[in-house]
Amino acid sequence: MLAIDTNIIIRYLTRDHSEQSTKARAAVEDNDVFVATTVMLECEWVLRSVYSYQPQQVCAALRAFAGLRRVTLENPGLVARALERTEQGMDFADALHLGSIGGCEAMMTFDRRFIKAARAAGSDEVREP
Repeated sequence: MLAIDTNIIIRYLTRDHSEQSTKARAAVEDNDVFVATTVMLECEWVLRSVYSYQPQQVCAALRAFAGLRRVTLENPGLVARALERTEQGMDFADALHLGSIGGCEAMMTFDRRFIKAARAAGSDEVREP
């Protein structure tokens, strides 16, 4: 198994660089690949910020990639739940943070958008101190 970085996934998904995209496709299709959660976080940011993907497009692209036969995510359940929450209006990074709180009672933040989005997504675990 080989671990892959953000740029491999971005080239695989966007096909925007002929030589690198071809190499990325071969790397992903010819090998079992491991994707760290932090790489998924960076992919979301790059697709949204650099490629102007809308949240639904980001979620669809990352889900499709994660579903490839030879792709293994570090924490597939965490990423899947974060993508669901993103589709419900939460920021992907915030959704990953919330999904990582384990047995904690709540997540404290001063970010009111995060609190509002969490509530809209059905979670009352995010609140101000």
